[in-house]
Amino acid sequence: MSVPIAIPVPLKFNVPPAFSDIGKTTNDLLSKDFPVGAAKLEVNTVTTNGVKFTVLGAKDNKTGAIASELKAKHIDKARGITFTESWTSSNILGTQLELDNTLARGLKVDIAASLLPAKGTKNLKAGVEYKQDHLFTRTSVDLFRGPTLHGDAVVANDGFLAGGEVAYDVSDARVTKYNLAFGYLGREYSVALHATNALSTFAASYFHRVNADVEAGAKATWVKSLDNTVHVEVGTKYFLDNDASLKAKVDNRGLLGLGYTQILRRGVKLSLGGLFDTTRFHENVHKLGLALTLEA
Repeated sequence: MSVPIAIPVPLKFNVPPAFSDIGKTTNDLLSKDFPVGAAKLEVNTVTTNGVKFTVLGAKDNKTGAIASELKAKHIDKARGITFTESWTSSNILGTQLELDNTLARGLKVDIAASLLPAKGTKNLKAGVEYKQDHLFTRTSVDLFRGPTLHGDAVVANDGFLAGGEVAYDVSDARVTKYNLAFGYLGREYSVALHATNALSTFAASYFHRVNADVEAGAKATWVKSLDNTVHVEVGTKYFLDNDASLKAKVDNRGLLGLGYTQILRRGVKLSLGGLFDTTRFHENVHKLGLALTLEA
């Protein structure tokens, strides 16, 4: 007798972002496509039966150290099952199993494990994610660190977001982390406020899609334990055409970042980046880098 298989139904309701994704558009604008200080290579291939292979490599321009990782991801969209295996140049073996909308609509189960054979170091983390209209919650337990319970939740209404995050060490019976975030998501712009590190670090950010060719954003951060200085960073992205874009960012410490991304052909993307200290132009403190991504 055959057993019927439940086919996941795509979510159609208005789900808010995860707690870690509040302010993501600003963070991406100020950090992505600036491959400074290293030469990076990423190769992605997909087989006909849905297995995705990924090879990642990065060479540090200063030390010459090379780090790499090999991943194999098995995706079964019909059942909502994803199984990932990984092996790094540090000899860390990893596996991850994801069940998305398989057990219930809006429910995702994630189990991830890693092992370092040389030292016998192992890690096992299990998590549950639940999405619903105006709500996004996640709970996970790190079994070999504490164990530690971690949870976060975000509620939303009419574009306004409010979220919180907490971590609890079971063995020590104490809260090890708690953060808060608030934000607003609009069609053309978004803003976010964060209070992290036990409410000792405060950040405010905004992102604005000015038009089809220009994006702009800024972020201000104040660490309570240091001084009264606020770190401010502003950036912009300009789309030259469908295949090329320019990025620039600068902060109040005099660091200037420049990035250029070009799609050379379908499946081939090249990114060039530089970070320059404008207060010390004649010193060897500047950083350059590149990233090449291949997909087939």
